[in-house]
Amino acid sequence: SPDFETLTPRLQELWTKKWSWQENPPTDPAQHYAEKAGILAEFARIICISFAFFKSRDGAYHLEVHSLAHARERDLLQAFFKVCDSFFTANDKQFCGHNIREFDIPFICRRALIHRVKLPTVLRDLQLRKPWENPMIDTLQFWKFGEYKHFTSVDLLAAVLDIPSPKADLCGADVSRVYWQEKDLPRIEAYCRQDVVTVAQILMRLNELPLLQPAQIHHQT
Repeated sequence: SPDFETLTPRLQELWTKKWSWQENPPTDPAQHYAEKAGILAEFARIICISFAFFKSRDGAYHLEVHSLAHARERDLLQAFFKVCDSFFTANDKQFCGHNIREFDIPFICRRALIHRVKLPTVLRDLQLRKPWENPMIDTLQFWKFGEYKHFTSVDLLAAVLDIPSPKADLCGADVSRVYWQEKDLPRIEAYCRQDVVTVAQILMRLNELPLLQPAQIHHQT
């Protein structure tokens, strides 16, 4: 829902209850909803999934960037899962993302279950696998070096590794406004694509490889 007022009475009650346990619970659940709903799979909606493939060509890595953007979340998830099924045909491929283990992949799976969309083979039974059996490289975990408490955002990690910021136009907090009020999905898609490129560059840095040059980044339509 675009705002707290348009939630069903039951979900309004559950939203308020969810945050009441905090030491300083928000006094205005409507304002808090506007600020936080987008990070909770039970209340959010996926409108864009951007992703990329690393490919080796002429002795160098190239990045092929794709996006799926759609107001119909169920259609978007089904399209993305078709990509997953076609890509993960062998055990030598992995997802990569920043905090992908604890945010992106669980979020996508929860939204799929809400819409009763069948998960692709690679994402089934993740909760039953040992952590090292999950097909994911997480740049946040890479940067933690085994520490449990440390959290670093993509923007901060990019800054300290001398990589251009992915937040030049938007940041995550802007997405809800740009979608619901400005109705500018292409702008959100461009932001998501840049985020993917930034994570790819971070992965290059963490593996002590040269950054991808513009000629090595190919945006697919």
